[in-house]
Amino acid sequence: MSFTTIEQANPRLHRSELAVPGTNPALFSKAAKSSADIIFLDCEDAVAPDDKERARSNIIHGLNQVDWGSKSMMVRINGLDTHYMYRDVVDIVEGCPRLDMILIPKVGVPQDVYAVDVLVTQIEFAKRREKRIGFEVLIETALGMANVEAIAQSSRRLEAMSFGVADYAASTRARTTVIGGVHKDSGVLTDKDGDNRRQYFWSDPWHAAQTRMMVACRAYGLRPIDGPFGDFNDPDGYIAAANRAAVLGYEGKWAIHPSQIELANQVFSPSQAEVIRARRIIEAMAQAAKEGRGAVSLDGRLIDIASIRMAQALLAKADSIPGFAANPA
Repeated sequence: MSFTTIEQANPRLHRSELAVPGTNPALFSKAAKSSADIIFLDCEDAVAPDDKERARSNIIHGLNQVDWGSKSMMVRINGLDTHYMYRDVVDIVEGCPRLDMILIPKVGVPQDVYAVDVLVTQIEFAKRREKRIGFEVLIETALGMANVEAIAQSSRRLEAMSFGVADYAASTRARTTVIGGVHKDSGVLTDKDGDNRRQYFWSDPWHAAQTRMMVACRAYGLRPIDGPFGDFNDPDGYIAAANRAAVLGYEGKWAIHPSQIELANQVFSPSQAEVIRARRIIEAMAQAAKEGRGAVSLDGRLIDIASIRMAQALLAKADSIPGFAANPA
């Protein structure tokens, strides 16, 4: 039906998502004191095969012993194609009441999510676990992108999707070795001008994939999250990548280094100017409603009911940010 209302996922502040390898527990306390909204402790790509069990043990100890404050805590388990996955889920979910979410890597079909859901549901029931675990999935393969709409509907636990650009590039055989950046050969030439000159404009090789995943997320009530930017010595490049994701409608971005946390929080937080304008839009539309009008001009631009929805979404995000006064007295 055209007017079907989709239930939104469990809301969480999700501007920045900090990756922390499970093999380095010395970083846990530093991560807990950071300004990251969500932290994921990693059992997968950041951990060598011989260190998988040690990383899992470190994560269980860290989740139980470190004061993580009010942060959302997540663990990236190993993929379903490995024999490490089931022990990651069983040991960590059974042993860590503090765990909020599981990050499932390399999801290719809805059944991947279902498999983890069944396991987690049985553990929660057996252990009488009070906190219900949420899921985030990584869309990082051609198969996952081909099935992204179905994956978005695969589980009531699902809250968010991340675009894993590095593995996606490998899966699609993209001609790049950088993580999350652009490529000098991805561009177009203009026609020749009167002096027989042409200009070259760079394009974004990830735009189509990011857009498709974003649409699937927004259609089914999930948070779209942009993945890593590999060069943590390039803050300008990170901000540019974050801005292009934010413009598309993304909720936040990964930080693979602490220096990227504040950059993500900055990009994915509304500015005071945006908040002020959003409040003015709501006030103007309220006045228009009293006068029996469905649209009104504000600062020389037309606003209507859709403008209210955009303004309300912006104010809701501002209200969720600690210390951000979206409705100052």
